[in-house]
Amino acid sequence: MAADETAQPIHRVAVRLLPVSPEGRVLLLQGQDPAHPGDLHWVSVGGAVDPGETHEEAAVRELHEETGIDREVADLVGPIGTGVHPFSWAGTDYVSHSTFYAIPVAADATVHFEGLEPGEVGNILQAAWWTPAELEADGTAASDDMPAMMATAIDAVLGGTL
Repeated sequence: MAADETAQPIHRVAVRLLPVSPEGRVLLLQGQDPAHPGDLHWVSVGGAVDPGETHEEAAVRELHEETGIDREVADLVGPIGTGVHPFSWAGTDYVSHSTFYAIPVAADATVHFEGLEPGEVGNILQAAWWTPAELEADGTAASDDMPAMMATAIDAVLGGTL
């Protein structure tokens, strides 16, 4: 909870993006809330939709900022789902109203964090490819619905070809 227990959470429109490899794995980011260092969890790529930006434009922008991977809006698959997720970041409570997309990405794509926003630097720690079953067994997903959304993304990109 935020320092001010009476404060109402900030509602934000967001996009989440699930890059899917040909092997059926999803690229996730390990992060931490700067107010709770060491409390690590795995999240999908994504963030708030900027004013004047479409959901699709936000999705490819966030992919570039958070991973260094460049793709076009035409490469997106979806939307594949939606979700409402409460979370806290740096002592402020939010409710994220997210639209999820998938996108095919090669497993050997170079990932870097040079485009992170200042508040993300040092709080987005690494990227790794996961299967839904691996993440569910690990228990460190940022939200309970993450493994199911990953499975949906894999099916949307690969069409059940695994």
